[in-house]
Amino acid sequence: MFLSILQVNSEDLHPYAIVCGDPFRAEAIARKLDNTRELNFSREYRTFVGEKNGVPMTIVSHGVGSPGAAVCFEELIKGGVKTLIRVGTAGSYSADVPPGSLVVSTAAVREEGLTRQLVPLGFPAVADQDVTRALYEAASETDGLVKLGITVTLDAFFQGVEEFPHRKYKQAGALAVEMEIAALYVIASLRGVRAGAIVALDGYADADLREVYNPHTDVVSGAIEREIDAAIGAIVKLATDGK
Repeated sequence: MFLSILQVNSEDLHPYAIVCGDPFRAEAIARKLDNTRELNFSREYRTFVGEKNGVPMTIVSHGVGSPGAAVCFEELIKGGVKTLIRVGTAGSYSADVPPGSLVVSTAAVREEGLTRQLVPLGFPAVADQDVTRALYEAASETDGLVKLGITVTLDAFFQGVEEFPHRKYKQAGALAVEMEIAALYVIASLRGVRAGAIVALDGYADADLREVYNPHTDVVSGAIEREIDAAIGAIVKLATDGK
């Protein structure tokens, strides 16, 4: 099957996939694999395949925001992908989880518009337990803070006249905010596949903690390296365990 938006053949894809926003981060992930091959680079969607410890996997970038990312997720699933792991960045809600930390998302608050057009508002956006466990275990083997908890998915990056809902979700116990995880979890549930996500915190979303936003620091770069290694390690563990 030819996937018309990703512009790749489904026969070239592997059932385990790592997805990320940045096409150049997809390339960075692919460089950590063996026998890597780039399949295509169409719009924001850049697709690689490779393997680690004999486990084949697919790497695809999905751009910024839920609508475009959802297109990527849907086509990957149509192409035979059964497990998707998002590797990304997020803004922290707490000084206890500073920039440079990792968060494995157990579930996502649906504060975006895409999933409201797919399922009722009461439908949860929840990660697969096996994928989450494998991600957390792999991330815990890296050198740095790792937290497990709820994240928020929000469409807007720059604030307008409406206030962002950060304060109430911080009070409710959410750890961080990003832009795509809720779409991933809802689509995975709808299509009967597994999904999980890990994010590197690159700043503070909470107004009381906010500073000049600069995601291009050594601390953040190190966290991104750690989450990439965790995602690859989680896939190898899942495959080795026959999951």
